[in-house]
Amino acid sequence: MNKIDNAIKTIHHMDYQANYNTYFKKIHPFVKLLTTIIYIILLTSINKYHLVTTLAMSIYLILISIIGDVSIKNAIKNLKAVLLLLGILGIANPILETNVITYIGIIPVTIGMISMFTLLLKGIFAILASYFLILTTSIEEICFALKMTHMPNILITVVMLIYRYMIVFLKEVQRIWVAYQMRAPKQKGVQYKAWGSLIGSLMLRSIDRAQTVYESMELRGFHPDTFFIPKEKVDKKSWTYCFFILILLIILRFIPIFEIIGNICI
Repeated sequence: MNKIDNAIKTIHHMDYQANYNTYFKKIHPFVKLLTTIIYIILLTSINKYHLVTTLAMSIYLILISIIGDVSIKNAIKNLKAVLLLLGILGIANPILETNVITYIGIIPVTIGMISMFTLLLKGIFAILASYFLILTTSIEEICFALKMTHMPNILITVVMLIYRYMIVFLKEVQRIWVAYQMRAPKQKGVQYKAWGSLIGSLMLRSIDRAQTVYESMELRGFHPDTFFIPKEKVDKKSWTYCFFILILLIILRFIPIFEIIGNICI
């Protein structure tokens, strides 16, 4: 129950954060979406053995966290399950690639270890970049930015409704869980014999609830072609922000900043 409540509170907090009045809120959503996509493309194009270049790409995330008043610590905490999965997927690299390239004290550093940390950081940074976009931009603004890319309206509507229906789905899970606990107060968890019936009941209740919500939206004038928040064209401030961010990303991606700084200091 506590996990469901926390999930609902997290979604509400994300909506509040997206509408929080910061400097980043003044940037056009299309520019924020564009820079996030370019960042992920440049990040994923890094060779799996270039750990230093991958670490340099974290400067962009630090900058966004400062501008958007977003806590990296809280972001990692909320995404810990996804980050754990990334870590599990990268464990095979040290086993498959065992060539030693250097030593840290008496500890050998293999190519597999470098590739594992590189791939892990690339996954973490890509997820954090997407998470920061959601925290600093409302779902309506993201949908408007997607519309500017000429994405079909049906796909944009699906994105918006999935995001909005998550709370409806979680609340139905909460009701079913409370009902089950009232009928079996001394049980810990759900017996495997009841899994099928509970999942089926959850699906039917969610579909019925979602249909009711959608009909209410239509009665209030909702239509996939007209639900987007009207926005002005991209202003000069947003284009200036986009220009400097692109310059920064190009420098971080193609210039070995940390190596240059290290050579200067040495």
